[in-house]
Amino acid sequence: MEIRTLQALPEDAGERLDAFLARRLENVTRSAAARLCQDGQVVSGGKPLAKNARLTGGETIQVTLPDPEASEAVPQNIPLDVVYEDADVIVVNKPKGLVVHPAPGHPDGTLVNALLYHCGDSLSGIGGELRPGIVHRIDRDTSGLIIAAKNDDAHQKLSAQLQDHTLARTYACIVVGNLRQDSGTVDAPIGRSPGDRKKMAVVPDGRRAVTHWEVVARYGGHTLVRCRLETGRTHQIRVHMAYIGHPILGDTVYGAKKAVPGLQGQCLHAVGLRFLHPRTGELVELHCPLPESFLRQLEKLEARS
Repeated sequence: MEIRTLQALPEDAGERLDAFLARRLENVTRSAAARLCQDGQVVSGGKPLAKNARLTGGETIQVTLPDPEASEAVPQNIPLDVVYEDADVIVVNKPKGLVVHPAPGHPDGTLVNALLYHCGDSLSGIGGELRPGIVHRIDRDTSGLIIAAKNDDAHQKLSAQLQDHTLARTYACIVVGNLRQDSGTVDAPIGRSPGDRKKMAVVPDGRRAVTHWEVVARYGGHTLVRCRLETGRTHQIRVHMAYIGHPILGDTVYGAKKAVPGLQGQCLHAVGLRFLHPRTGELVELHCPLPESFLRQLEKLEARS
């Protein structure tokens, strides 16, 4: 189990405890917070707190989080668009809407379930029972190339390449607005948003995050951009583009004003992947085309400009 200590701030005064906990604790819903209170796992000054207790602001709250229940992903026959595969690695063009690995709210129907069916026992175990083979992730509503390791040696070497940037990932995205320059770099730390713990944000005490970008085409009020990740923080491109005033088209979480008809989530696609093969050391460079939904948006923008 894990014990978390939370400090209520003066501006938190009057907020219900279960709502406060859901806001401050990652992956804890309001109903889950209420259950923690009912089980006596939320205390202040040594006394258990009720879920509907109102904060006074300034109090210290201790929350005992239970260990997650062990679970094992199961193979499922989900079609995969395999771009590259050998005895050590597999690279898949992930469609939008497919979650990478099982998580609360998504116990199955994920890329991991599909990989287990496709690869059998040939996936590395470093990621654990719920994330076998997974070296890096991309968001549910982001499409494109993702690599998985088929054995522990490959996994370790690919993870090392993520750290030293030998494993390079390139994305295409449509952003709102017209970028003034033709290229640039966003070097701004990313961490949990202080206002919404379910979101990420540029924050002073966040982890260093660097995104290099260049303009591919301009369409009046929108711009087609290619981004290269130097680091790999959660939602990095989405947060960085919103931070410089150009949120990704369709990304209502990070600044786009409204959803786009015919577009699920953000218009962001992992188009390129480059790495050194973990066994041979040879350079492997892969690309995949833009999905139909992305191309349709470009056609609409072209027609308007």
